[in-house]
Amino acid sequence: MSPPCHTSALLLVFMALAVAGAEQSEERSCDVIGDESSESQMERALLKKLEPLSHMRFNVTVEKGKTENYIYHFRVCREVNSTSHDFGGLVQRDRQSGKTTVIGRINETQVFNGSDWIMLIYKGGDSYGRHCSGEKRRAVIMISCKRGVTASSFSIISEEREKEQECFYLFEMDSSVACPAENSHLSVGSILLITFVSLIAVYIIGGFLYQRLVVGAKGMEQIPHFAFWQDLGNLVADGCDFVCRSKPRNAPAAYRGVGDDQLGEESEERDDHLLPM
Repeated sequence: MSPPCHTSALLLVFMALAVAGAEQSEERSCDVIGDESSESQMERALLKKLEPLSHMRFNVTVEKGKTENYIYHFRVCREVNSTSHDFGGLVQRDRQSGKTTVIGRINETQVFNGSDWIMLIYKGGDSYGRHCSGEKRRAVIMISCKRGVTASSFSIISEEREKEQECFYLFEMDSSVACPAENSHLSVGSILLITFVSLIAVYIIGGFLYQRLVVGAKGMEQIPHFAFWQDLGNLVADGCDFVCRSKPRNAPAAYRGVGDDQLGEESEERDDHLLPM
């Protein structure tokens, strides 16, 4: 093989390895049951809402006597073990024997929500043995709203396997992604108050600039309509004085001395009948 051909072959090999590595590094995500065209906008929105949890791993240990000692591994819309390519989103591992059982797979996902919770269901798990008519396992994960917490309190509630069909594993966890968006609507009074304050600010600033730059006013005269506001202040002061004063301004004093002007003139003839001439 000539050197150019050898170099081309090496490049092709490296490119193939790079493509294979890229495919392995790209993790699979949740695939809702049914055709992609049948997925609703609500399901797509919920899966996007859960995306912040996809990089996290959750584990819980369950011990029931000496016979059952398990660890449950869970990821949100990602494979627990991406190298095995089994689509396992929730996996049970027996701590004694090391046996691994897939409880639910992300390629058979269902998702729906309520006002403050999201229900994530992985179907298509490994088949039961003696229980539930040998049907495939499924995991139900209830994600409840808890503000300020990305994710916490992952735990198993129960395993319903005493029925003939529709058996399931029930898990729960808390997360802020399940919380509804907080509304920040302003009341009508707040809107009116903000509008009023904004108009006052525009009036004062605009009027001040007009008086200073166009009219050439100085000092207090730069206040828009200064004479009007001055008169208005005087009128308000007079009104307050009239309404709030405790007694009339010209009220007579409680005691007034007797002056000469209150005695009047003496009658010159008041004693004429007593001293006849």
